[in-house]
Amino acid sequence: MSQTEVLGVPAQAAPQTKRFMLLYALAWAGGAIGYVPFLTLLLPARVTELTGPDAVEWLAYIAFVGAIAASLANLGFGWLSDVVRSRRTFIFAGLILSSLALVTAAQIDRLGPLLIHIALWQFGLNMMLSPLAALAGDYVPDGQKGRLGGLLSFAPAIGGLSGALVTIPALALSRDAQLVVVACMVAACVLPVMFFGRPNAMPQLTEDAPQPVNEVAVQLPKAGNAVLRMWLSRLLVQIAEASLFAFLLLWLRSLDETMGESETARLFSLVVLIAIPLALALGRWADMRDKPMLPLAGAALVCAVGLAAMAASNSLGSGIAGYVIFGVAGAVFLSLHSAQTLRVLPRARTRGRDLGFFNLTNTVPSLIMPWLTLALVPIFGFAGLFALLAVMAAMASILMFSVSKPK
Repeated sequence: MSQTEVLGVPAQAAPQTKRFMLLYALAWAGGAIGYVPFLTLLLPARVTELTGPDAVEWLAYIAFVGAIAASLANLGFGWLSDVVRSRRTFIFAGLILSSLALVTAAQIDRLGPLLIHIALWQFGLNMMLSPLAALAGDYVPDGQKGRLGGLLSFAPAIGGLSGALVTIPALALSRDAQLVVVACMVAACVLPVMFFGRPNAMPQLTEDAPQPVNEVAVQLPKAGNAVLRMWLSRLLVQIAEASLFAFLLLWLRSLDETMGESETARLFSLVVLIAIPLALALGRWADMRDKPMLPLAGAALVCAVGLAAMAASNSLGSGIAGYVIFGVAGAVFLSLHSAQTLRVLPRARTRGRDLGFFNLTNTVPSLIMPWLTLALVPIFGFAGLFALLAVMAAMASILMFSVSKPK
């Protein structure tokens, strides 16, 4: 029995056009540009300017508030795009709102208003991202989801490169100019798929296929088990990703205080660039062998190895080596996982809403991570935090191996 049959989801033979696949991947990269440089570099730097030694605590509070806003917006607008049957309306509106919130963030010089502003920005960003994620499920058949996952691996790379670009010392961009450049890059990436994507219609992907009652009884428990295990595995890996996302710069500076924003952005870019060819190859392999979950299990295991190396590191060189292992494996896992999630969701007509629930694996970690960090780092240092995250990644690998195992 094939992996597709095990998951209870029928395979689709009709291919989607390369143009739509590529432009969709570009739009997804635009979403990454919308938050990667801001959350990893520009916002931490701004908070440090405002708070000095209290930056870690305030970043934790900001991550907490932003995650709540992102969770509610992603779920709500995914559901609305199902009801209205229009993804593009919300994508356009979210692009406008998030861009306006982004370019005005540098004008705020008090932490209380900044918390509220970040919540508004997350609201607009997820108004765009939630229906954009569902759009892939509407147009990309199962037989191309591995390739789609490989293409999605470009997103963190482009997001990281955008951060490196706006922080190049030679450009000497002001905070205002950096945010304006980021907003323009987001629009340049997202709009082409809206105007020029012209995908082949995939009615079999947008309507729930009727099934005999006896088949439904057998398939839904299998699909439900797969959804739950995939949800939990992504949650565990994303907790680690969220921790590094928010505190990578501060951790590197704890190893070497000379590490700056630009050097950190280049390291992040290097990691995600290395992940691209690996994700493309594994995604294509998964499609050809009909083993969509096996690469995910392996990537989660490598994440655990990288985190363990980071926990044991006591120098900048060993710390960077561990981060590269973790970062590459994590980028591969998340890009392939995003595409394969579409394979196991049970109902086409509620895809946006269901992806909103799945998106909680992206936002809930930001609710958990600050308290983990505040509880562990002051006592055990970053090493204690990374050791716990390594255990979580190993658990994610076990979960994905259980999904990939033929029944």
